[in-house]
Amino acid sequence: MADRLADALSPYLRSHAANPVDWFPWSDEAFAEARRRDVPVLVSIGYSTCHWCHVMSRESFSDPVIAARLNSGFVAIKVDREEHPDVDASFLAAAGAFTGNLGWPLNVFVTPEGKTFFAGTYWPPTAVGQLPSFGQVLDAVADAWTSRRTEVEQTAGAVVDALRQSADRLSTSAADSAAVPEKLVTDSLAAAVDELAAYEDGEFGGFGGAPKFPVAPVLLFLLERAATGDRLALEIASRALSAISGLDQPRERVIAALRDRIDGGFFRYATKRDWSDPHYERMLYDNAQLLVAFARLAQLDPAARQAASNVAEGISAFLIEVMEQPEGGFASAQDSESTVGGRRLEGAYFALDAAARVAQDPPALDAKVLTGWNGLAIGALATAGFVLSRDPWITAARRAADALIARHLRVDGTLVRASLAGRISAANATLEDYGMLASGLLDLAAATGEVRYAVVARSLVDLVLVDQSRAFEGETFVVPGGADPVLLSLGIALENDPSEGAYPSGLSSLARACTSLHLVTGHVSYRQAAERVIHQLMPVAAPRPVSFGATLAVASALAQPVEQLVVVSDDPHSPLAAVARSLFRSGAISTVLTPAQAAAFADAGFELFEGRKKEAAYLCRSFVCRMPFDDASELAEALGQRG
Repeated sequence: MADRLADALSPYLRSHAANPVDWFPWSDEAFAEARRRDVPVLVSIGYSTCHWCHVMSRESFSDPVIAARLNSGFVAIKVDREEHPDVDASFLAAAGAFTGNLGWPLNVFVTPEGKTFFAGTYWPPTAVGQLPSFGQVLDAVADAWTSRRTEVEQTAGAVVDALRQSADRLSTSAADSAAVPEKLVTDSLAAAVDELAAYEDGEFGGFGGAPKFPVAPVLLFLLERAATGDRLALEIASRALSAISGLDQPRERVIAALRDRIDGGFFRYATKRDWSDPHYERMLYDNAQLLVAFARLAQLDPAARQAASNVAEGISAFLIEVMEQPEGGFASAQDSESTVGGRRLEGAYFALDAAARVAQDPPALDAKVLTGWNGLAIGALATAGFVLSRDPWITAARRAADALIARHLRVDGTLVRASLAGRISAANATLEDYGMLASGLLDLAAATGEVRYAVVARSLVDLVLVDQSRAFEGETFVVPGGADPVLLSLGIALENDPSEGAYPSGLSSLARACTSLHLVTGHVSYRQAAERVIHQLMPVAAPRPVSFGATLAVASALAQPVEQLVVVSDDPHSPLAAVARSLFRSGAISTVLTPAQAAAFADAGFELFEGRKKEAAYLCRSFVCRMPFDDASELAEALGQRG
């Protein structure tokens, strides 16, 4: 049996290398082998810190009898969803036709042509209640393949047709986006807040029942609305952030709701409605977005400022002390399991106090450096460092950005999806990589005053932004080189997947980057691109705000008057700078930089900084600027006047 996973870049794939299953990595070779043998394909998707992925690997995939059955009747492919998010998105969409209980591990049975005809998640080695064993599933799928082949292929074809029709509807919506009235967007944002209020858990905060996730993009949307004066949005977000951080819990508790008080990081989700009993994996994207959320809460609510700042301190410490990698950039996740007292257990390490942890190895990191997720972390540390005046956080963001630019930005301007200890993944970068990194670099440019980050961000957006003629065909952004080549060869690639959840989609992150670029360049083409995407997505996002928080946050920014504050000063902590750091309004940008830095921005074509030679504060609304301010109190008074 070939051992094809032993040298994989992905720690998740390497963890399956010892299975008796004859795994293939994601490749054309695997599908060619299935066609040669005329057998179905199992595409098994997970990630290294997924608890039930570990369980299924130890149980079903390590069982020699089950593995023999799988090897004889199928071709088995193992996929790291973090390395190949487009592959995951395509099969996740198809799996929705067979199960509403979507998650990971995701196990999808497809034809040798890649068309899905059955799917599920975790299957144990022996049946448990109504849950069949994995062996029973394999037998049923093999029987259907051999005795009901026509029915199987009809089912697979119907799933592909349904997905294509859904994509066509989205493209049609994009082509018609210019006809969407602006008032409809504004009304939809208010309705989305009302919908979230109705869905809120009034007793424990957050949304829905168990299992319960923080859904950070939704909290950021609510805070974006709170910045427009929406009190209800602020109350919902504040209750959720207080609940997940355990601010009202006794200090002696090591685990406070969804947060480890010792090193400050947040866990991915809780298994109970009251936020207790977490699943202990800790994801880079959750902690990055929650860092921004607590920093924004500190800005918006004076009563919560100190507590929110303390939580932000903890998250930043976790990112810098635990997740930052020696070669630069941040690890994608930390495992939920560790070995304590000779036993490998989930969460055991986090139940220990600080003194007891010294004698234990912490849970392993998945040290893959993912471009998009690092963009979220760069932007979070830069934004939180700027508004809370924490220069070391901004310095950490700069270190990560410099590492990404050095290693993940190719000479032709395209991006690498992932790396690990200097090795570069063969996986294609996706739109989320371009959008998240561009947004993060723009946040860093605003926090540092360094134009080089904004220049790289602009080049990334320009590379994926289509020209106006193609925009009328329903496209706004196209990833360089196209989608994953295996998906393309099979004809099952999802074009510009809009789905969100725990973090922004490629479309919404690029729309955010374009919104920021418009604010600093004055080029209306960037705003038009963002508007096309938001109008395209609002028909699906507005009715389901809990699933499209990032899209709605950009929509909120676009719906507000453009407001720009540039403080030019050699003292980054001057009274004028302090006012700039306190400004948080939806649709606004605020930055502090030296006269030399302002000149560098202007020379690079960023129109907002033209003529900013005098040390002063420049307040502009819709690119119409007032006389410069020299007095901080006068600037603060002006900012209190809307319109």
